Amino acid sequence: MNFLKKTLILGLIAVVSPLCRAELTIDITESADNGIPVAIVPFASSGTPVDISAVINADLARSGYFKMLAEQYMQSRPSSASAVNFPEWQALNQNYLVVGQVGGGAGGQYSVQFQLLDVLKSGQLLGYQMNSSAADLRRTAHQISDMIFEKLTGKKGAFSGRIAYVTNNNQQSQLQIADTDGFNPQTIATSQEPLMSPSWSPDKSRIAYVSFERKTAAIYVQILATGERKRVAEFPGINGSPTWSPDGTKLALTLSKDGSPDIYTLNLNTGALNKLTKSYSIDTEPVWSPDGSNIVFTSDRGGKPQLYMVSSSGSGEKRITFSGDYNARASFSPDGKSIAMVHGNGGDYRIGVMDVGSRSINVITSGPADESPSFAPNGAMVIYAAKKGGTAYLSAVSLDGKMQQRLGFSNGGVREPAWSP
Repeated sequence: MNFLKKTLILGLIAVVSPLCRAELTIDITESADNGIPVAIVPFASSGTPVDISAVINADLARSGYFKMLAEQYMQSRPSSASAVNFPEWQALNQNYLVVGQVGGGAGGQYSVQFQLLDVLKSGQLLGYQMNSSAADLRRTAHQISDMIFEKLTGKKGAFSGRIAYVTNNNQQSQLQIADTDGFNPQTIATSQEPLMSPSWSPDKSRIAYVSFERKTAAIYVQILATGERKRVAEFPGINGSPTWSPDGTKLALTLSKDGSPDIYTLNLNTGALNKLTKSYSIDTEPVWSPDGSNIVFTSDRGGKPQLYMVSSSGSGEKRITFSGDYNARASFSPDGKSIAMVHGNGGDYRIGVMDVGSRSINVITSGPADESPSFAPNGAMVIYAAKKGGTAYLSAVSLDGKMQQRLGFSNGGVREPAWSP
């Protein structure tokens, strides 16, 4: 079976559940033992619909960077820096402490205050007060997690982002988006025919995807706020693998309208197509480099699927992977220094991350059927689809492979994840 057929079949089957707002569940299956010790003290409140401190604790725990203190070991519950007994937390070997409180509630409006404290120096690193509606309390909690993460690691947080994914159950496909912790799922599109290959626009306002709802493959662009969508490509043959240019004006895509599948760019303002590859082999799965200068794609022109690079104008094609007998489905890190991919040997498929400079590949998952990697917007983790024991699910892994979390539905599998910018 050639790799394009395999990619299509994997997309057509086992993609996950119609859910009536069922939520993804997350299990941390591997954790780092050497994470930074952090304690999130339960926030003082008179009762809120969301436990903000619990959300923050869960966010930081699944990042792979921190070792969280369980509430049962806390000897006190301060809600402000002035109430903190720093020697008490030093004795618990904590490096950092987060305290806070939630006030208000009248008319569904809340005031959220938090402080990030350096336990060893007995001082404050961050302190903010934020207003939030009841509906936005989880988002506020994720934003606080982002601020804490950036302050302690120097990297931007990705907790307030979203993920898109495809589900299928009872012959119905759904394209959905949810918070990165699996909450607040929303259905973007539903079809009795397959939906595939979701891709976020750089400003997160639109999603491009493939739909077979008209019995043939077509590429759509949908505005998330309104649900308005436009069919932008429905040529004879394959219309697949859309990905956005960094400036949001073009899509790179796979078309076979001239015979064999090749890589094209489509100007969304003018409709103009530019053919980048002219191979008799299968060229597919294009992805833009963060600076927009190059496109990496999968091709079997060398006999087996490998990654190749071409300039976004269509010149200078070159092969960039040589380790392993299968390398496909590239995803660039936001800084352009790494490429995640499906790395295969002898029918065993895992997620590998290649250093663009040295071309060395570090395999970070255990396989045997891992696919569809997508970098987090901060470059700290990779989300991907996996299948074990007949169950399809999503998983996220830190770049060193030490932190692993599994995301799944209780009533089905889920595939083709895409992390929002």
